[in-house]
Amino acid sequence: MMMMISCANAFNLCLQFAAIYTCSLFANPIDQLTGNYSASTSSIAQISSSNSSSDSKSYSNLAPIEAYGNKFFNSEDGKQFFIKGIAYQPSRAAGDVIALNADNVKFIDPLAEPEICLRDLPYLQKLGVNTVRVYSIDTDRDHDVCFEAFAKAGIYVIADLSEPDVSVVRDSPTWDTTIYNRYTKVVDSLHKYPNVLGFFAGNEVTNDKSNTFASPFVKSSIRDIKSYIESKGYRKIPVGYSTNDDAETRANVADFFTCGDVAADFYGINMYEWCGYSTYWASGYKERTEEFRNYPVPIFFSEFGCNVKRPRPFTEVEALYSRLMTDVWSGGIAYMYFEEPNQYGVVQVNGGDVEELEDFKYLQKQFADVDPKGATLDEYKVTFKAAKAPSCPSSSKFWQASADLPHTPDSTKCECMENSLQCGLSSYVKSNNLTHIFDYACNIVDCEAIKGDGSTGSYGFFSDCNARQKASYVINEVFLNLGGKKDKCDFDGLASLNSKVSTEQELSDIVTLTGDSCLSIIKANEAKKLELKSFSKKNSTASGNSTNSRNGHGNGTGHENSGSQIKFYQNLSSIVLLSFVFVIILPFLNI
Repeated sequence: MMMMISCANAFNLCLQFAAIYTCSLFANPIDQLTGNYSASTSSIAQISSSNSSSDSKSYSNLAPIEAYGNKFFNSEDGKQFFIKGIAYQPSRAAGDVIALNADNVKFIDPLAEPEICLRDLPYLQKLGVNTVRVYSIDTDRDHDVCFEAFAKAGIYVIADLSEPDVSVVRDSPTWDTTIYNRYTKVVDSLHKYPNVLGFFAGNEVTNDKSNTFASPFVKSSIRDIKSYIESKGYRKIPVGYSTNDDAETRANVADFFTCGDVAADFYGINMYEWCGYSTYWASGYKERTEEFRNYPVPIFFSEFGCNVKRPRPFTEVEALYSRLMTDVWSGGIAYMYFEEPNQYGVVQVNGGDVEELEDFKYLQKQFADVDPKGATLDEYKVTFKAAKAPSCPSSSKFWQASADLPHTPDSTKCECMENSLQCGLSSYVKSNNLTHIFDYACNIVDCEAIKGDGSTGSYGFFSDCNARQKASYVINEVFLNLGGKKDKCDFDGLASLNSKVSTEQELSDIVTLTGDSCLSIIKANEAKKLELKSFSKKNSTASGNSTNSRNGHGNGTGHENSGSQIKFYQNLSSIVLLSFVFVIILPFLNI
């Protein structure tokens, strides 16, 4: 039988009997962790007010989960912890009334919306989950109400550090100050909650052999976020990575994130191999379990739940939490709570009403039927031998990622570089519309200083700067290439002169993260540019002498422009030739 809960009806009933106090008890799962729940606006306000006025948070009594070896343990009783989780992030597509009413937001953070999280908490408890995965956190919102409620219900949170528009992008990856600031803000927002199990620094960034060069950027973010947590004196919250299950890159990605001096604290695989009523032996689970038997950090399914067959029977749960797999895997996270057009949900939200789908009942039963047992931390330590870290993958047709990682983003250095420029990006130009500037400028001047290449391990001096700073850098390079006259700093209104360029003394006084002065980095970059220009000129001269003699003129245009001009005329010739052929054959076509 489908269960439907109406927030409005529950609240009206409270008003009818003039029992606001009773309604707040009924609406508050912190005090009533069983039964039907409906969140009224007034009761949410009461909960929020009472939490905000208290300096001593009751959620601090929940024992954090810690990673040791390749397993998770409860830090208080030492019992091994197995994740029984579900992905939990609504969107407008889910039909949630809160999401539908949200304006000017890129995503809905359910843990910043008490009306959502408190409404859903009884369902999450009914499912039997002990963990939720939230893919985007709103760092400008308060999370106390939801985290306290979830903590009292024994539910932990794994939060992704990215948001839809700020992450390491697989096809054009960068690890820059914008992404670094976003990730550290998430850590700052959530570190105080003991039921934060961990952070994902990336999700399926490298998803096939065509973009393995993106992995060094994610790995460097793991390094820097772990370092940031330590530098702030926060609890040692694990930082890991979530990958897909691509056959060609599976082993290399897994090795890469635990090889060398930098390693993820845990590793998740979005696993959809088991569909319908499969088995441990037929699904591929056996092969995956053997492959990861000696993996050095905790590993789990960061998503599971193939939906080829609906309703999903979730029969993989029995195998995942059986002795066949629990020695290797630390559980998994079902995908997902909210039903959306992709048809992976276990509940349907219509306005404020929650309807349990058939998938819900199957998952609830499967979770209820499993009770995985493992070693205690003390028992584990007796026999524990740290697994040997794998070697970093070698370059191959399936793997093009260097073990050399991008440097830590340095906002001081980047601001200093920007202040040293004579000509830069106009303030009115939007940051999400800079592609054409890079396309134009990097066809004229050398842009190595702002580029990062994960396949070769080569990262420019300012490759960690944000997009606006990089745009200003290349605009200034074009400006200087054109002679550096003031009237040349316009570029159709995209650029403007810097009214106060920093002096060498000012640049010399600024110390960057590496301990070097900003001036020394700028001069090192200039030396690198001269080196590259000399190398380019030598190669151009060697390959261009015969062309110049044949054409009867010297190198009248700059080396930077000759390649693009040749390419332009080659394309033009091709177009003319194709047009001629088309005109010739057109009379013979019966069209």
